Amino acid sequence: MRFALILGEVGTGLRRNMSMVVSVVLVTFISLTFVGAAILLQMQIGQMKNYWYDKAQVAVYMCTATSSDANCANGEATPDQVAAVDAQLKSPTLAPFIQQYYFEDHQQAYDQFQQQFAGKDVAKYVTPDLLNETYWVNMVDPQQSDVLVESLSGLAGVDSVVDQRSYLEQIFSILNAASYTAVGIAALMLVAAVLLIATTIRLSAFSRRREIGIMRLVGASNRFIQTPFILEGVIAALVGSVLAGVTIWAIVHFFVQGYLQQLLQFTNFVTEGDALSIVVPVLIVLAALLAALSAKFAITRYLKV
Repeated sequence: MRFALILGEVGTGLRRNMSMVVSVVLVTFISLTFVGAAILLQMQIGQMKNYWYDKAQVAVYMCTATSSDANCANGEATPDQVAAVDAQLKSPTLAPFIQQYYFEDHQQAYDQFQQQFAGKDVAKYVTPDLLNETYWVNMVDPQQSDVLVESLSGLAGVDSVVDQRSYLEQIFSILNAASYTAVGIAALMLVAAVLLIATTIRLSAFSRRREIGIMRLVGASNRFIQTPFILEGVIAALVGSVLAGVTIWAIVHFFVQGYLQQLLQFTNFVTEGDALSIVVPVLIVLAALLAALSAKFAITRYLKV
């Protein structure tokens, strides 16, 4: 009977303040969608880092006739200088850090360049001798690439030693900036949602001040009086969180898996399982927690007045 009475009070409060409840649902929905998108973006960045860092190579570019580096003062790298780099890669000092490597000569570099820039004007003006002969090295641990850079950069005939992860860092820094922007917007929207929930609860309590007075006269405890108001806030927030969860799932299903996965098949992306097992539960728990705390704070302050 006591539980049925509480549910009745919850239903009455939701009906009396329907416009405010809809506002809470919408604000919670929008804010949690930003939160979910930020979580998904961070997960995506983490997956792409793991995927690409393992594939990132260290490129040891040999001098060409047009190289201007100090190591290239004598022009194009000689066969002996190329062999010296190969010997260094096989040495006991570097071999434990290297998973595998291969050598790309001028013609192979030219064929790769023509394939990459097929149909573009730049391909017409490049000749094989302008492209570096290169050792492409896969590291056992890509984070130890500095060992290779320090060991080979000063060798005669070596134009430069480049860790491809430096290119990836620029891309990931942009993605991180977008993620932090989404987090900032989400935080502002969550603050707005919390304030709106608190305002809704106070208005609901004010509209039922007569019923609250009667309950106090018959000896109802503060907890019994507060519970319906807290449940109203939680229910409205949960509806918003469910809508946000459905939106996040739709983004992954239709945009990430349905579009990006087909367009960019050379990398991996977050899955629907990631959204349903990680993001959606976080949104639901976050919504219930914030709504309960803000409603509790609002009704407690009102009852003390």
